[in-house]
Amino acid sequence: MPWSNQNGGGGGPWGGGGGNNQGPRGGGNPPDLEELIRRGQDKLQSLFGGGGGGGSGGGGAAGAGNSKLIAIIVGIALVVFWLTQAIYTVQPDERGVELVFGKPKDEISQPGLHLVLWPFETVEVATIVEREMTSGGNSRNGTTDGLMLTGDQNIVDVEFKILYSVNDPMPFLFNVTRPEDTLRQVAESAMREIVGRRPAQDIFRDNREAIAVEVQQTIQRVMDSFPSGIVINAVSIEDAAPPREVADAFDEVQRAEQDEDRFVEEANQYANQKLGQARGQGAQVKEEASAYKDRVVNEATGEAQRFLSVYGEYAKAPEVTRKRLYLETMEKVLKGSDKVIIGQEGGNGVVPYLPLPEIQKNAGGQN
Repeated sequence: MPWSNQNGGGGGPWGGGGGNNQGPRGGGNPPDLEELIRRGQDKLQSLFGGGGGGGSGGGGAAGAGNSKLIAIIVGIALVVFWLTQAIYTVQPDERGVELVFGKPKDEISQPGLHLVLWPFETVEVATIVEREMTSGGNSRNGTTDGLMLTGDQNIVDVEFKILYSVNDPMPFLFNVTRPEDTLRQVAESAMREIVGRRPAQDIFRDNREAIAVEVQQTIQRVMDSFPSGIVINAVSIEDAAPPREVADAFDEVQRAEQDEDRFVEEANQYANQKLGQARGQGAQVKEEASAYKDRVVNEATGEAQRFLSVYGEYAKAPEVTRKRLYLETMEKVLKGSDKVIIGQEGGNGVVPYLPLPEIQKNAGGQN
């Protein structure tokens, strides 16, 4: 051996003799690797109950002990490997479905630690939290996924988002091969169908919310027909624009439409202003006519009442009443006119001509 005592002593590798015999820590030759392995195996055999004999009779026992040790180590490794395959964890945002020989069980694995009899049983896990999917709106990057034909033969580039979650992991995992890809295709098809039935103005600004609601209902109806286990929580149209090749022309059309709307609004305001003024004037004329009518009717009613009262007096004393009416009438007629009194010829001392206006002037001048 390399570590043999060179001075003829019978010491072992750890310096078990006298004289100059030294172990590996005492400055002598290093111990043999095979001897170290054998000593380690002997110690392991003693720990597991195996006996270690010396000489030629101990070689067979050592081989049997080695085989037992290897079997134990392999067994432990297999158990550890089986446990890593059989034990699985379901997170709070996940649900699991166990399979027996590839056939899913009816039970759904809730969040926590679970055990299956691998390899006879396996598990599939699905995420159930709400997720977002964006579709369309890529024509500016060179693709045509978002280009759609509207009901009035216009082309629009639509970008929209879908918020969805998994409410049933069983059909989500086993009914549809690629549920996310299927959802994307169904969403694009539903959006094209709804946009194709409406004018471009609806998708640009007038009726986006109603279109999004209709698309959501259509997607949900199609996904439920599989079924897929997917619930569509919301659909939102993020952007709708014309293709970049005609963007400038479309902007001009939009500006023209905005000017048209502005002119129409101004015309409506002017019409409402003039209509209000005309209605006010009409109401004023109507009120004046109503007041005139009431005044004339009241005056006529008063005259009729006065005539009736005079007729009553006339019926009682016709001659007196006739004379009074004559005098009152003559008073009204002669009251504002110039008066001249001319007497009969040959009167007894009466001045034949009496200019009363001149007399009244003179009287007024003297006063």
